[in-house]
Amino acid sequence: MKPAPLRLSTLLIAVFCLGFSNLSAHSIPETVVRGSFDAQGNAEITIEVNPRAWDLNPIDSPSTELSDLQKMTAAEKAEYVRKTKEVIVKSVEFTFEPIGRIQPDFTFTFGAEGGKELKVPTDAVVLVGKWQTKIPAGLTGWKIRSLPGHKVSVLFNNKVNGQEHPRFCVLFPGETSFTLDLTALQAAVPTTPTVGSVSALGDTGSGTHVFSNFLDHGFQHVLPLSAMRTHWKRIVDGLDHILFVLGIFLLSRSWKPVVTQVTAFTLAHSLTLGFAAAGWVKVPAYIVEPIIAASIAAVALENIFRPDYSRWRLVIVAVFGAFHGLGFASGLSEHGIPKDGFLIALTGFNLGVEGAQLTIIALAFALTCWIRDEQVYRRWLVIPASAAIAATGLYWAVQRVLQGLT
Repeated sequence: MKPAPLRLSTLLIAVFCLGFSNLSAHSIPETVVRGSFDAQGNAEITIEVNPRAWDLNPIDSPSTELSDLQKMTAAEKAEYVRKTKEVIVKSVEFTFEPIGRIQPDFTFTFGAEGGKELKVPTDAVVLVGKWQTKIPAGLTGWKIRSLPGHKVSVLFNNKVNGQEHPRFCVLFPGETSFTLDLTALQAAVPTTPTVGSVSALGDTGSGTHVFSNFLDHGFQHVLPLSAMRTHWKRIVDGLDHILFVLGIFLLSRSWKPVVTQVTAFTLAHSLTLGFAAAGWVKVPAYIVEPIIAASIAAVALENIFRPDYSRWRLVIVAVFGAFHGLGFASGLSEHGIPKDGFLIALTGFNLGVEGAQLTIIALAFALTCWIRDEQVYRRWLVIPASAAIAATGLYWAVQRVLQGLT
């Protein structure tokens, strides 16, 4: 007789994996707001908007690529700019203290993500708005707010005198950024800074800020807990890694297999993460992403057909862990790594990722520790759950290969 709780838990895992299988093709696009300030009082506010942001379901929407842009008429491009302006008004509030809310007069161009140039036909297109101004006397701070009601997150980061400021934040709908103190950068005599603001100059090289920011970002890259309050679909950004870690856990609940596998995975992805973030290794996403998906399937299938822990398992986990590290690198680099704090940022991000992985394993153990009979555990949980995870990984692998070919 099948235990009813196990039948239910197995069904839920299968529905979870397969139900999300078509969501992993695209992560949810971010709207990026960057402020650039210098000691002469010059300021430039830049905003980067992916056209998917104005779709009713951004995560399922295909990207507009360079090949699409090249076929557009002038009227179609103008319509893209009009929609982008509408999205900005509805999703982001800009504030200069003590003036209050402002609306930058952006000039728009088409570019690639991350401030890069469009080069190859498959490059995703974003609209980049720029607004240049002077920091007037009496201005004390700069911040933004992600307005309620829209469906994408907003990344807030800044440059001061050409250097990345160590503090950044990812804002979900309804959240407000920290205030960047601008009193030391005004075109005239500065006044008192806003209470609670973050200095633009005094802590630019602060290792504590860099470490804490990237520690949180590493954790949220795998387990975006803060996003679940307002945008639960954000969890798909880390679903690749969640399913891989669950696949590792399902082989055995004994401490030795779990610890050795997690250690092998950690060492492997830490190495490639560091190399990729430093620019020493570059592997295109159309190669990395299908392999990551295939790794999920491989680990899950081995749980079914090779249930005994062996050194071969460690080799598989380490090899695929190296590719996961290349995937993590995109998450690390997309927010701008301070040049003088590279090792601190890398360490913080890596520890954040490890914290999320250990959290996943701890939760998995807590949810299954009550099942004492190992045969029951394997028959009604390990095998069905591994099958669901393998099916999801194989689906993603095929999907991503086909996307890479188009």
